[in-house]
Amino acid sequence: MTFKKEDLAYRIAFDTNTNQFMAIDSKDEQHVAYGVTIEHAIKNLNAEKTNV
Repeated sequence: MTFKKEDLAYRIAFDTNTNQFMAIDSKDEQHVAYGVTIEHAIKNLNAEKTNV
């Protein structure tokens, strides 16, 4: 399922190796951010997107 927030389309997954959530940019599968919570992962993805 793809979600959209603030012009950022993303998917959420859970990495069982690191026990962290992954926010994956729907337009660029290589752009992934991690977080302890879903909200942190999305925040990190959005922060990286604005810094690029």
